[in-house]
Amino acid sequence: MSARTVAVVVTEEIRLASWDLYELSIPCTVFGQPQSDLADPWYHLMVCGTGTQERPQGAVAGTGLALRTDHGLDDLVGADTVIVPSVPDACVEEGRPLPEALVLALRRAYEAGARMVSLCTGAFALAEAGLLDGRRATAHWLHTAQLAERYPKVQVDDSVLYVDDGDVLTSAGLTAGLDLCLHLVRRDHGAHVANRLARRMVVPAHRPGGQAQFIDLSVPETDDEALAPVLDWARSHLDQPIAVGDLARRAAMSPRTFYRRLQEATGSTPLQWLLTQRLGRAQDLLESTNLSIEKIGELSGLGTANNLRHHFLNHIGVSPSEYRRAFPQTVPSTGSDLEPQLRTV
Repeated sequence: MSARTVAVVVTEEIRLASWDLYELSIPCTVFGQPQSDLADPWYHLMVCGTGTQERPQGAVAGTGLALRTDHGLDDLVGADTVIVPSVPDACVEEGRPLPEALVLALRRAYEAGARMVSLCTGAFALAEAGLLDGRRATAHWLHTAQLAERYPKVQVDDSVLYVDDGDVLTSAGLTAGLDLCLHLVRRDHGAHVANRLARRMVVPAHRPGGQAQFIDLSVPETDDEALAPVLDWARSHLDQPIAVGDLARRAAMSPRTFYRRLQEATGSTPLQWLLTQRLGRAQDLLESTNLSIEKIGELSGLGTANNLRHHFLNHIGVSPSEYRRAFPQTVPSTGSDLEPQLRTV
């Protein structure tokens, strides 16, 4: 084994979805393509299959694509870095057990001194192996609640792109895996090499903020017929002051009853719910208009530009200006005819 051996685990039996293929390709691209002008030696990449499927090892059903690996789980022991890009959807959504051989192999690799890494749902494999117990970790924000519920010993953080806990690292989903892989290069070879590699791959060397800026802030559906029209009204009047008492009166409830019903329906308190909606409106305006930060603060009900920046940094993880650069508008808008439309959103 070389000093920089990276073992990437193909965990399926194996029916990879398109996003799983994307996450598998990230470490293969970063660590598998020689970059001798940046660092020599570079990394030695091994793609290791679980070896549990009846089809050829690594075969991807329904895509016309097959991955035939020369390495199995026994090759994880001795690798310097072990990366689990994803696990089968059924293991996340349906609670299907992960292959026991995979879990045991991950434990043996860690005990042998490997640096353990997961991308997206690969965190479920590290958690099942007990490698995330007592540690801060992340995964794609769509799955962090399931990760936290299934593995209560893990300190799940859904706001970050990746977590570096020394010898165990985890990332959010999809492109956040590239952020983490570049971070590993930065750790191993320094910022200059990582920056040059990022430029070569036409990606930022480091993205500001975390995955909080990508979380969908839309309101959860509710079957509470008394709340639905009140929440619709509030969303169309976010540019106005709204008190909890106003919402309770519109719902013909006492403030205490309204508080309880809303929390049961959405999981949020009234003030949390309002703030989430105002932030969502501000995000939408930043993405779809060229209105000033001051005007967006006013139309979203967040007040001054300073107040908007404060809430964005606290809850989204980036400033409004950084968010706007990350999500540039696709349809030019002056915003001149925007305010009347807000009432009908």
